[in-house]
Amino acid sequence: MEVFGNKSDILKKLSSFKFEGAKKTIDIYFFDPKRKNLKPHKNCRLKECFRIRTKGGKSYLAYKIDHFNQKDIWSHSDEHEIEISNPETTLKIIEHLGFKELVKLENIKHTFSNSKYEIVFEEVKNLGLFLEVEAINTNSNGNIKKTKSDILKLIKSLGIKTGLELNSGKPELLLKKQRKYEINIKRNH
Repeated sequence: MEVFGNKSDILKKLSSFKFEGAKKTIDIYFFDPKRKNLKPHKNCRLKECFRIRTKGGKSYLAYKIDHFNQKDIWSHSDEHEIEISNPETTLKIIEHLGFKELVKLENIKHTFSNSKYEIVFEEVKNLGLFLEVEAINTNSNGNIKKTKSDILKLIKSLGIKTGLELNSGKPELLLKKQRKYEINIKRNH
């Protein structure tokens, strides 16, 4: 979710958790012109994503599938990720297979944790500040609704001002921003 406030105040509010470190992360998301499931929908929603992530000197190839409830609200994601030893060669293979770059996200992730949660405060280039909280060892026996409720209570208890749950990921937000910019340029020329 989007966070409102300044970086130093937010980091201070997260200081009660164990600081795991800050890492620059670069994500390159791809689409496949020939496969419907790897193209953004008209509203820029990505239900399936294919990406290369580079962080902390390591690179990973990932495929992610988002799940939505009956009201079309994001519920959870299944993510399959594997470390790759040569991102440049992997990128060439991806391009030879016909995939095209969709968006490139650059951010700095500040990671905190305790026994229950991993909290990631992100500074996302061209988008702003965000907070992601994941339950590590959930006691909710797979009850996604309860886990989400517990996470929202945690965020509220920290006094961090956030927007509503976005129901879309940062790649989608950046894609929407780019499309809006392109539309404005076309209108003004």
